[in-house]
Amino acid sequence: MGSKNQFVARSRIQASAEELFRWHAEPGALERLAPPWEPIEVEERSPGIRDGDRGAMRVPLGPFRIRWVFEHCDYIEGRQFRDIQLSGPFRRWEHTHLFTPDGPEACILEDRIDYELPLGAVGNFLGGWLVRRKLLRVFAYRHRVTAEAMAARHQ
Repeated sequence: MGSKNQFVARSRIQASAEELFRWHAEPGALERLAPPWEPIEVEERSPGIRDGDRGAMRVPLGPFRIRWVFEHCDYIEGRQFRDIQLSGPFRRWEHTHLFTPDGPEACILEDRIDYELPLGAVGNFLGGWLVRRKLLRVFAYRHRVTAEAMAARHQ
């Protein structure tokens, strides 16, 4: 059994939970949220974020590009969706996107990722710090881009 890890990024965004949820469901959301230093290549566009919708992308891993196949599940309109890795760089990856109202025109955006690295404890020892640092940087970018997009919509 691998070593289980959890990463959580949480931000208050000036938009209703429903509006922010819809923005995440729009075509191209994955590309909009990908940092320029972590270019992704969408191979199969997911038709949406509802249960059973699948997609595939290539992501950088050192000098290589790894195919990552994912499926959406646990869809709750306006509140959450989850993507799980079917195949890719992790032993296990479950990313839950949560949208919690915080007043009529704001919400809490939370990205909760439960993951296991390949090679279990050895993988955690060798690369756990690197993955955590990468997640911190990527999700700081994603939350900043999201907040800026919502602010631009409300001007």
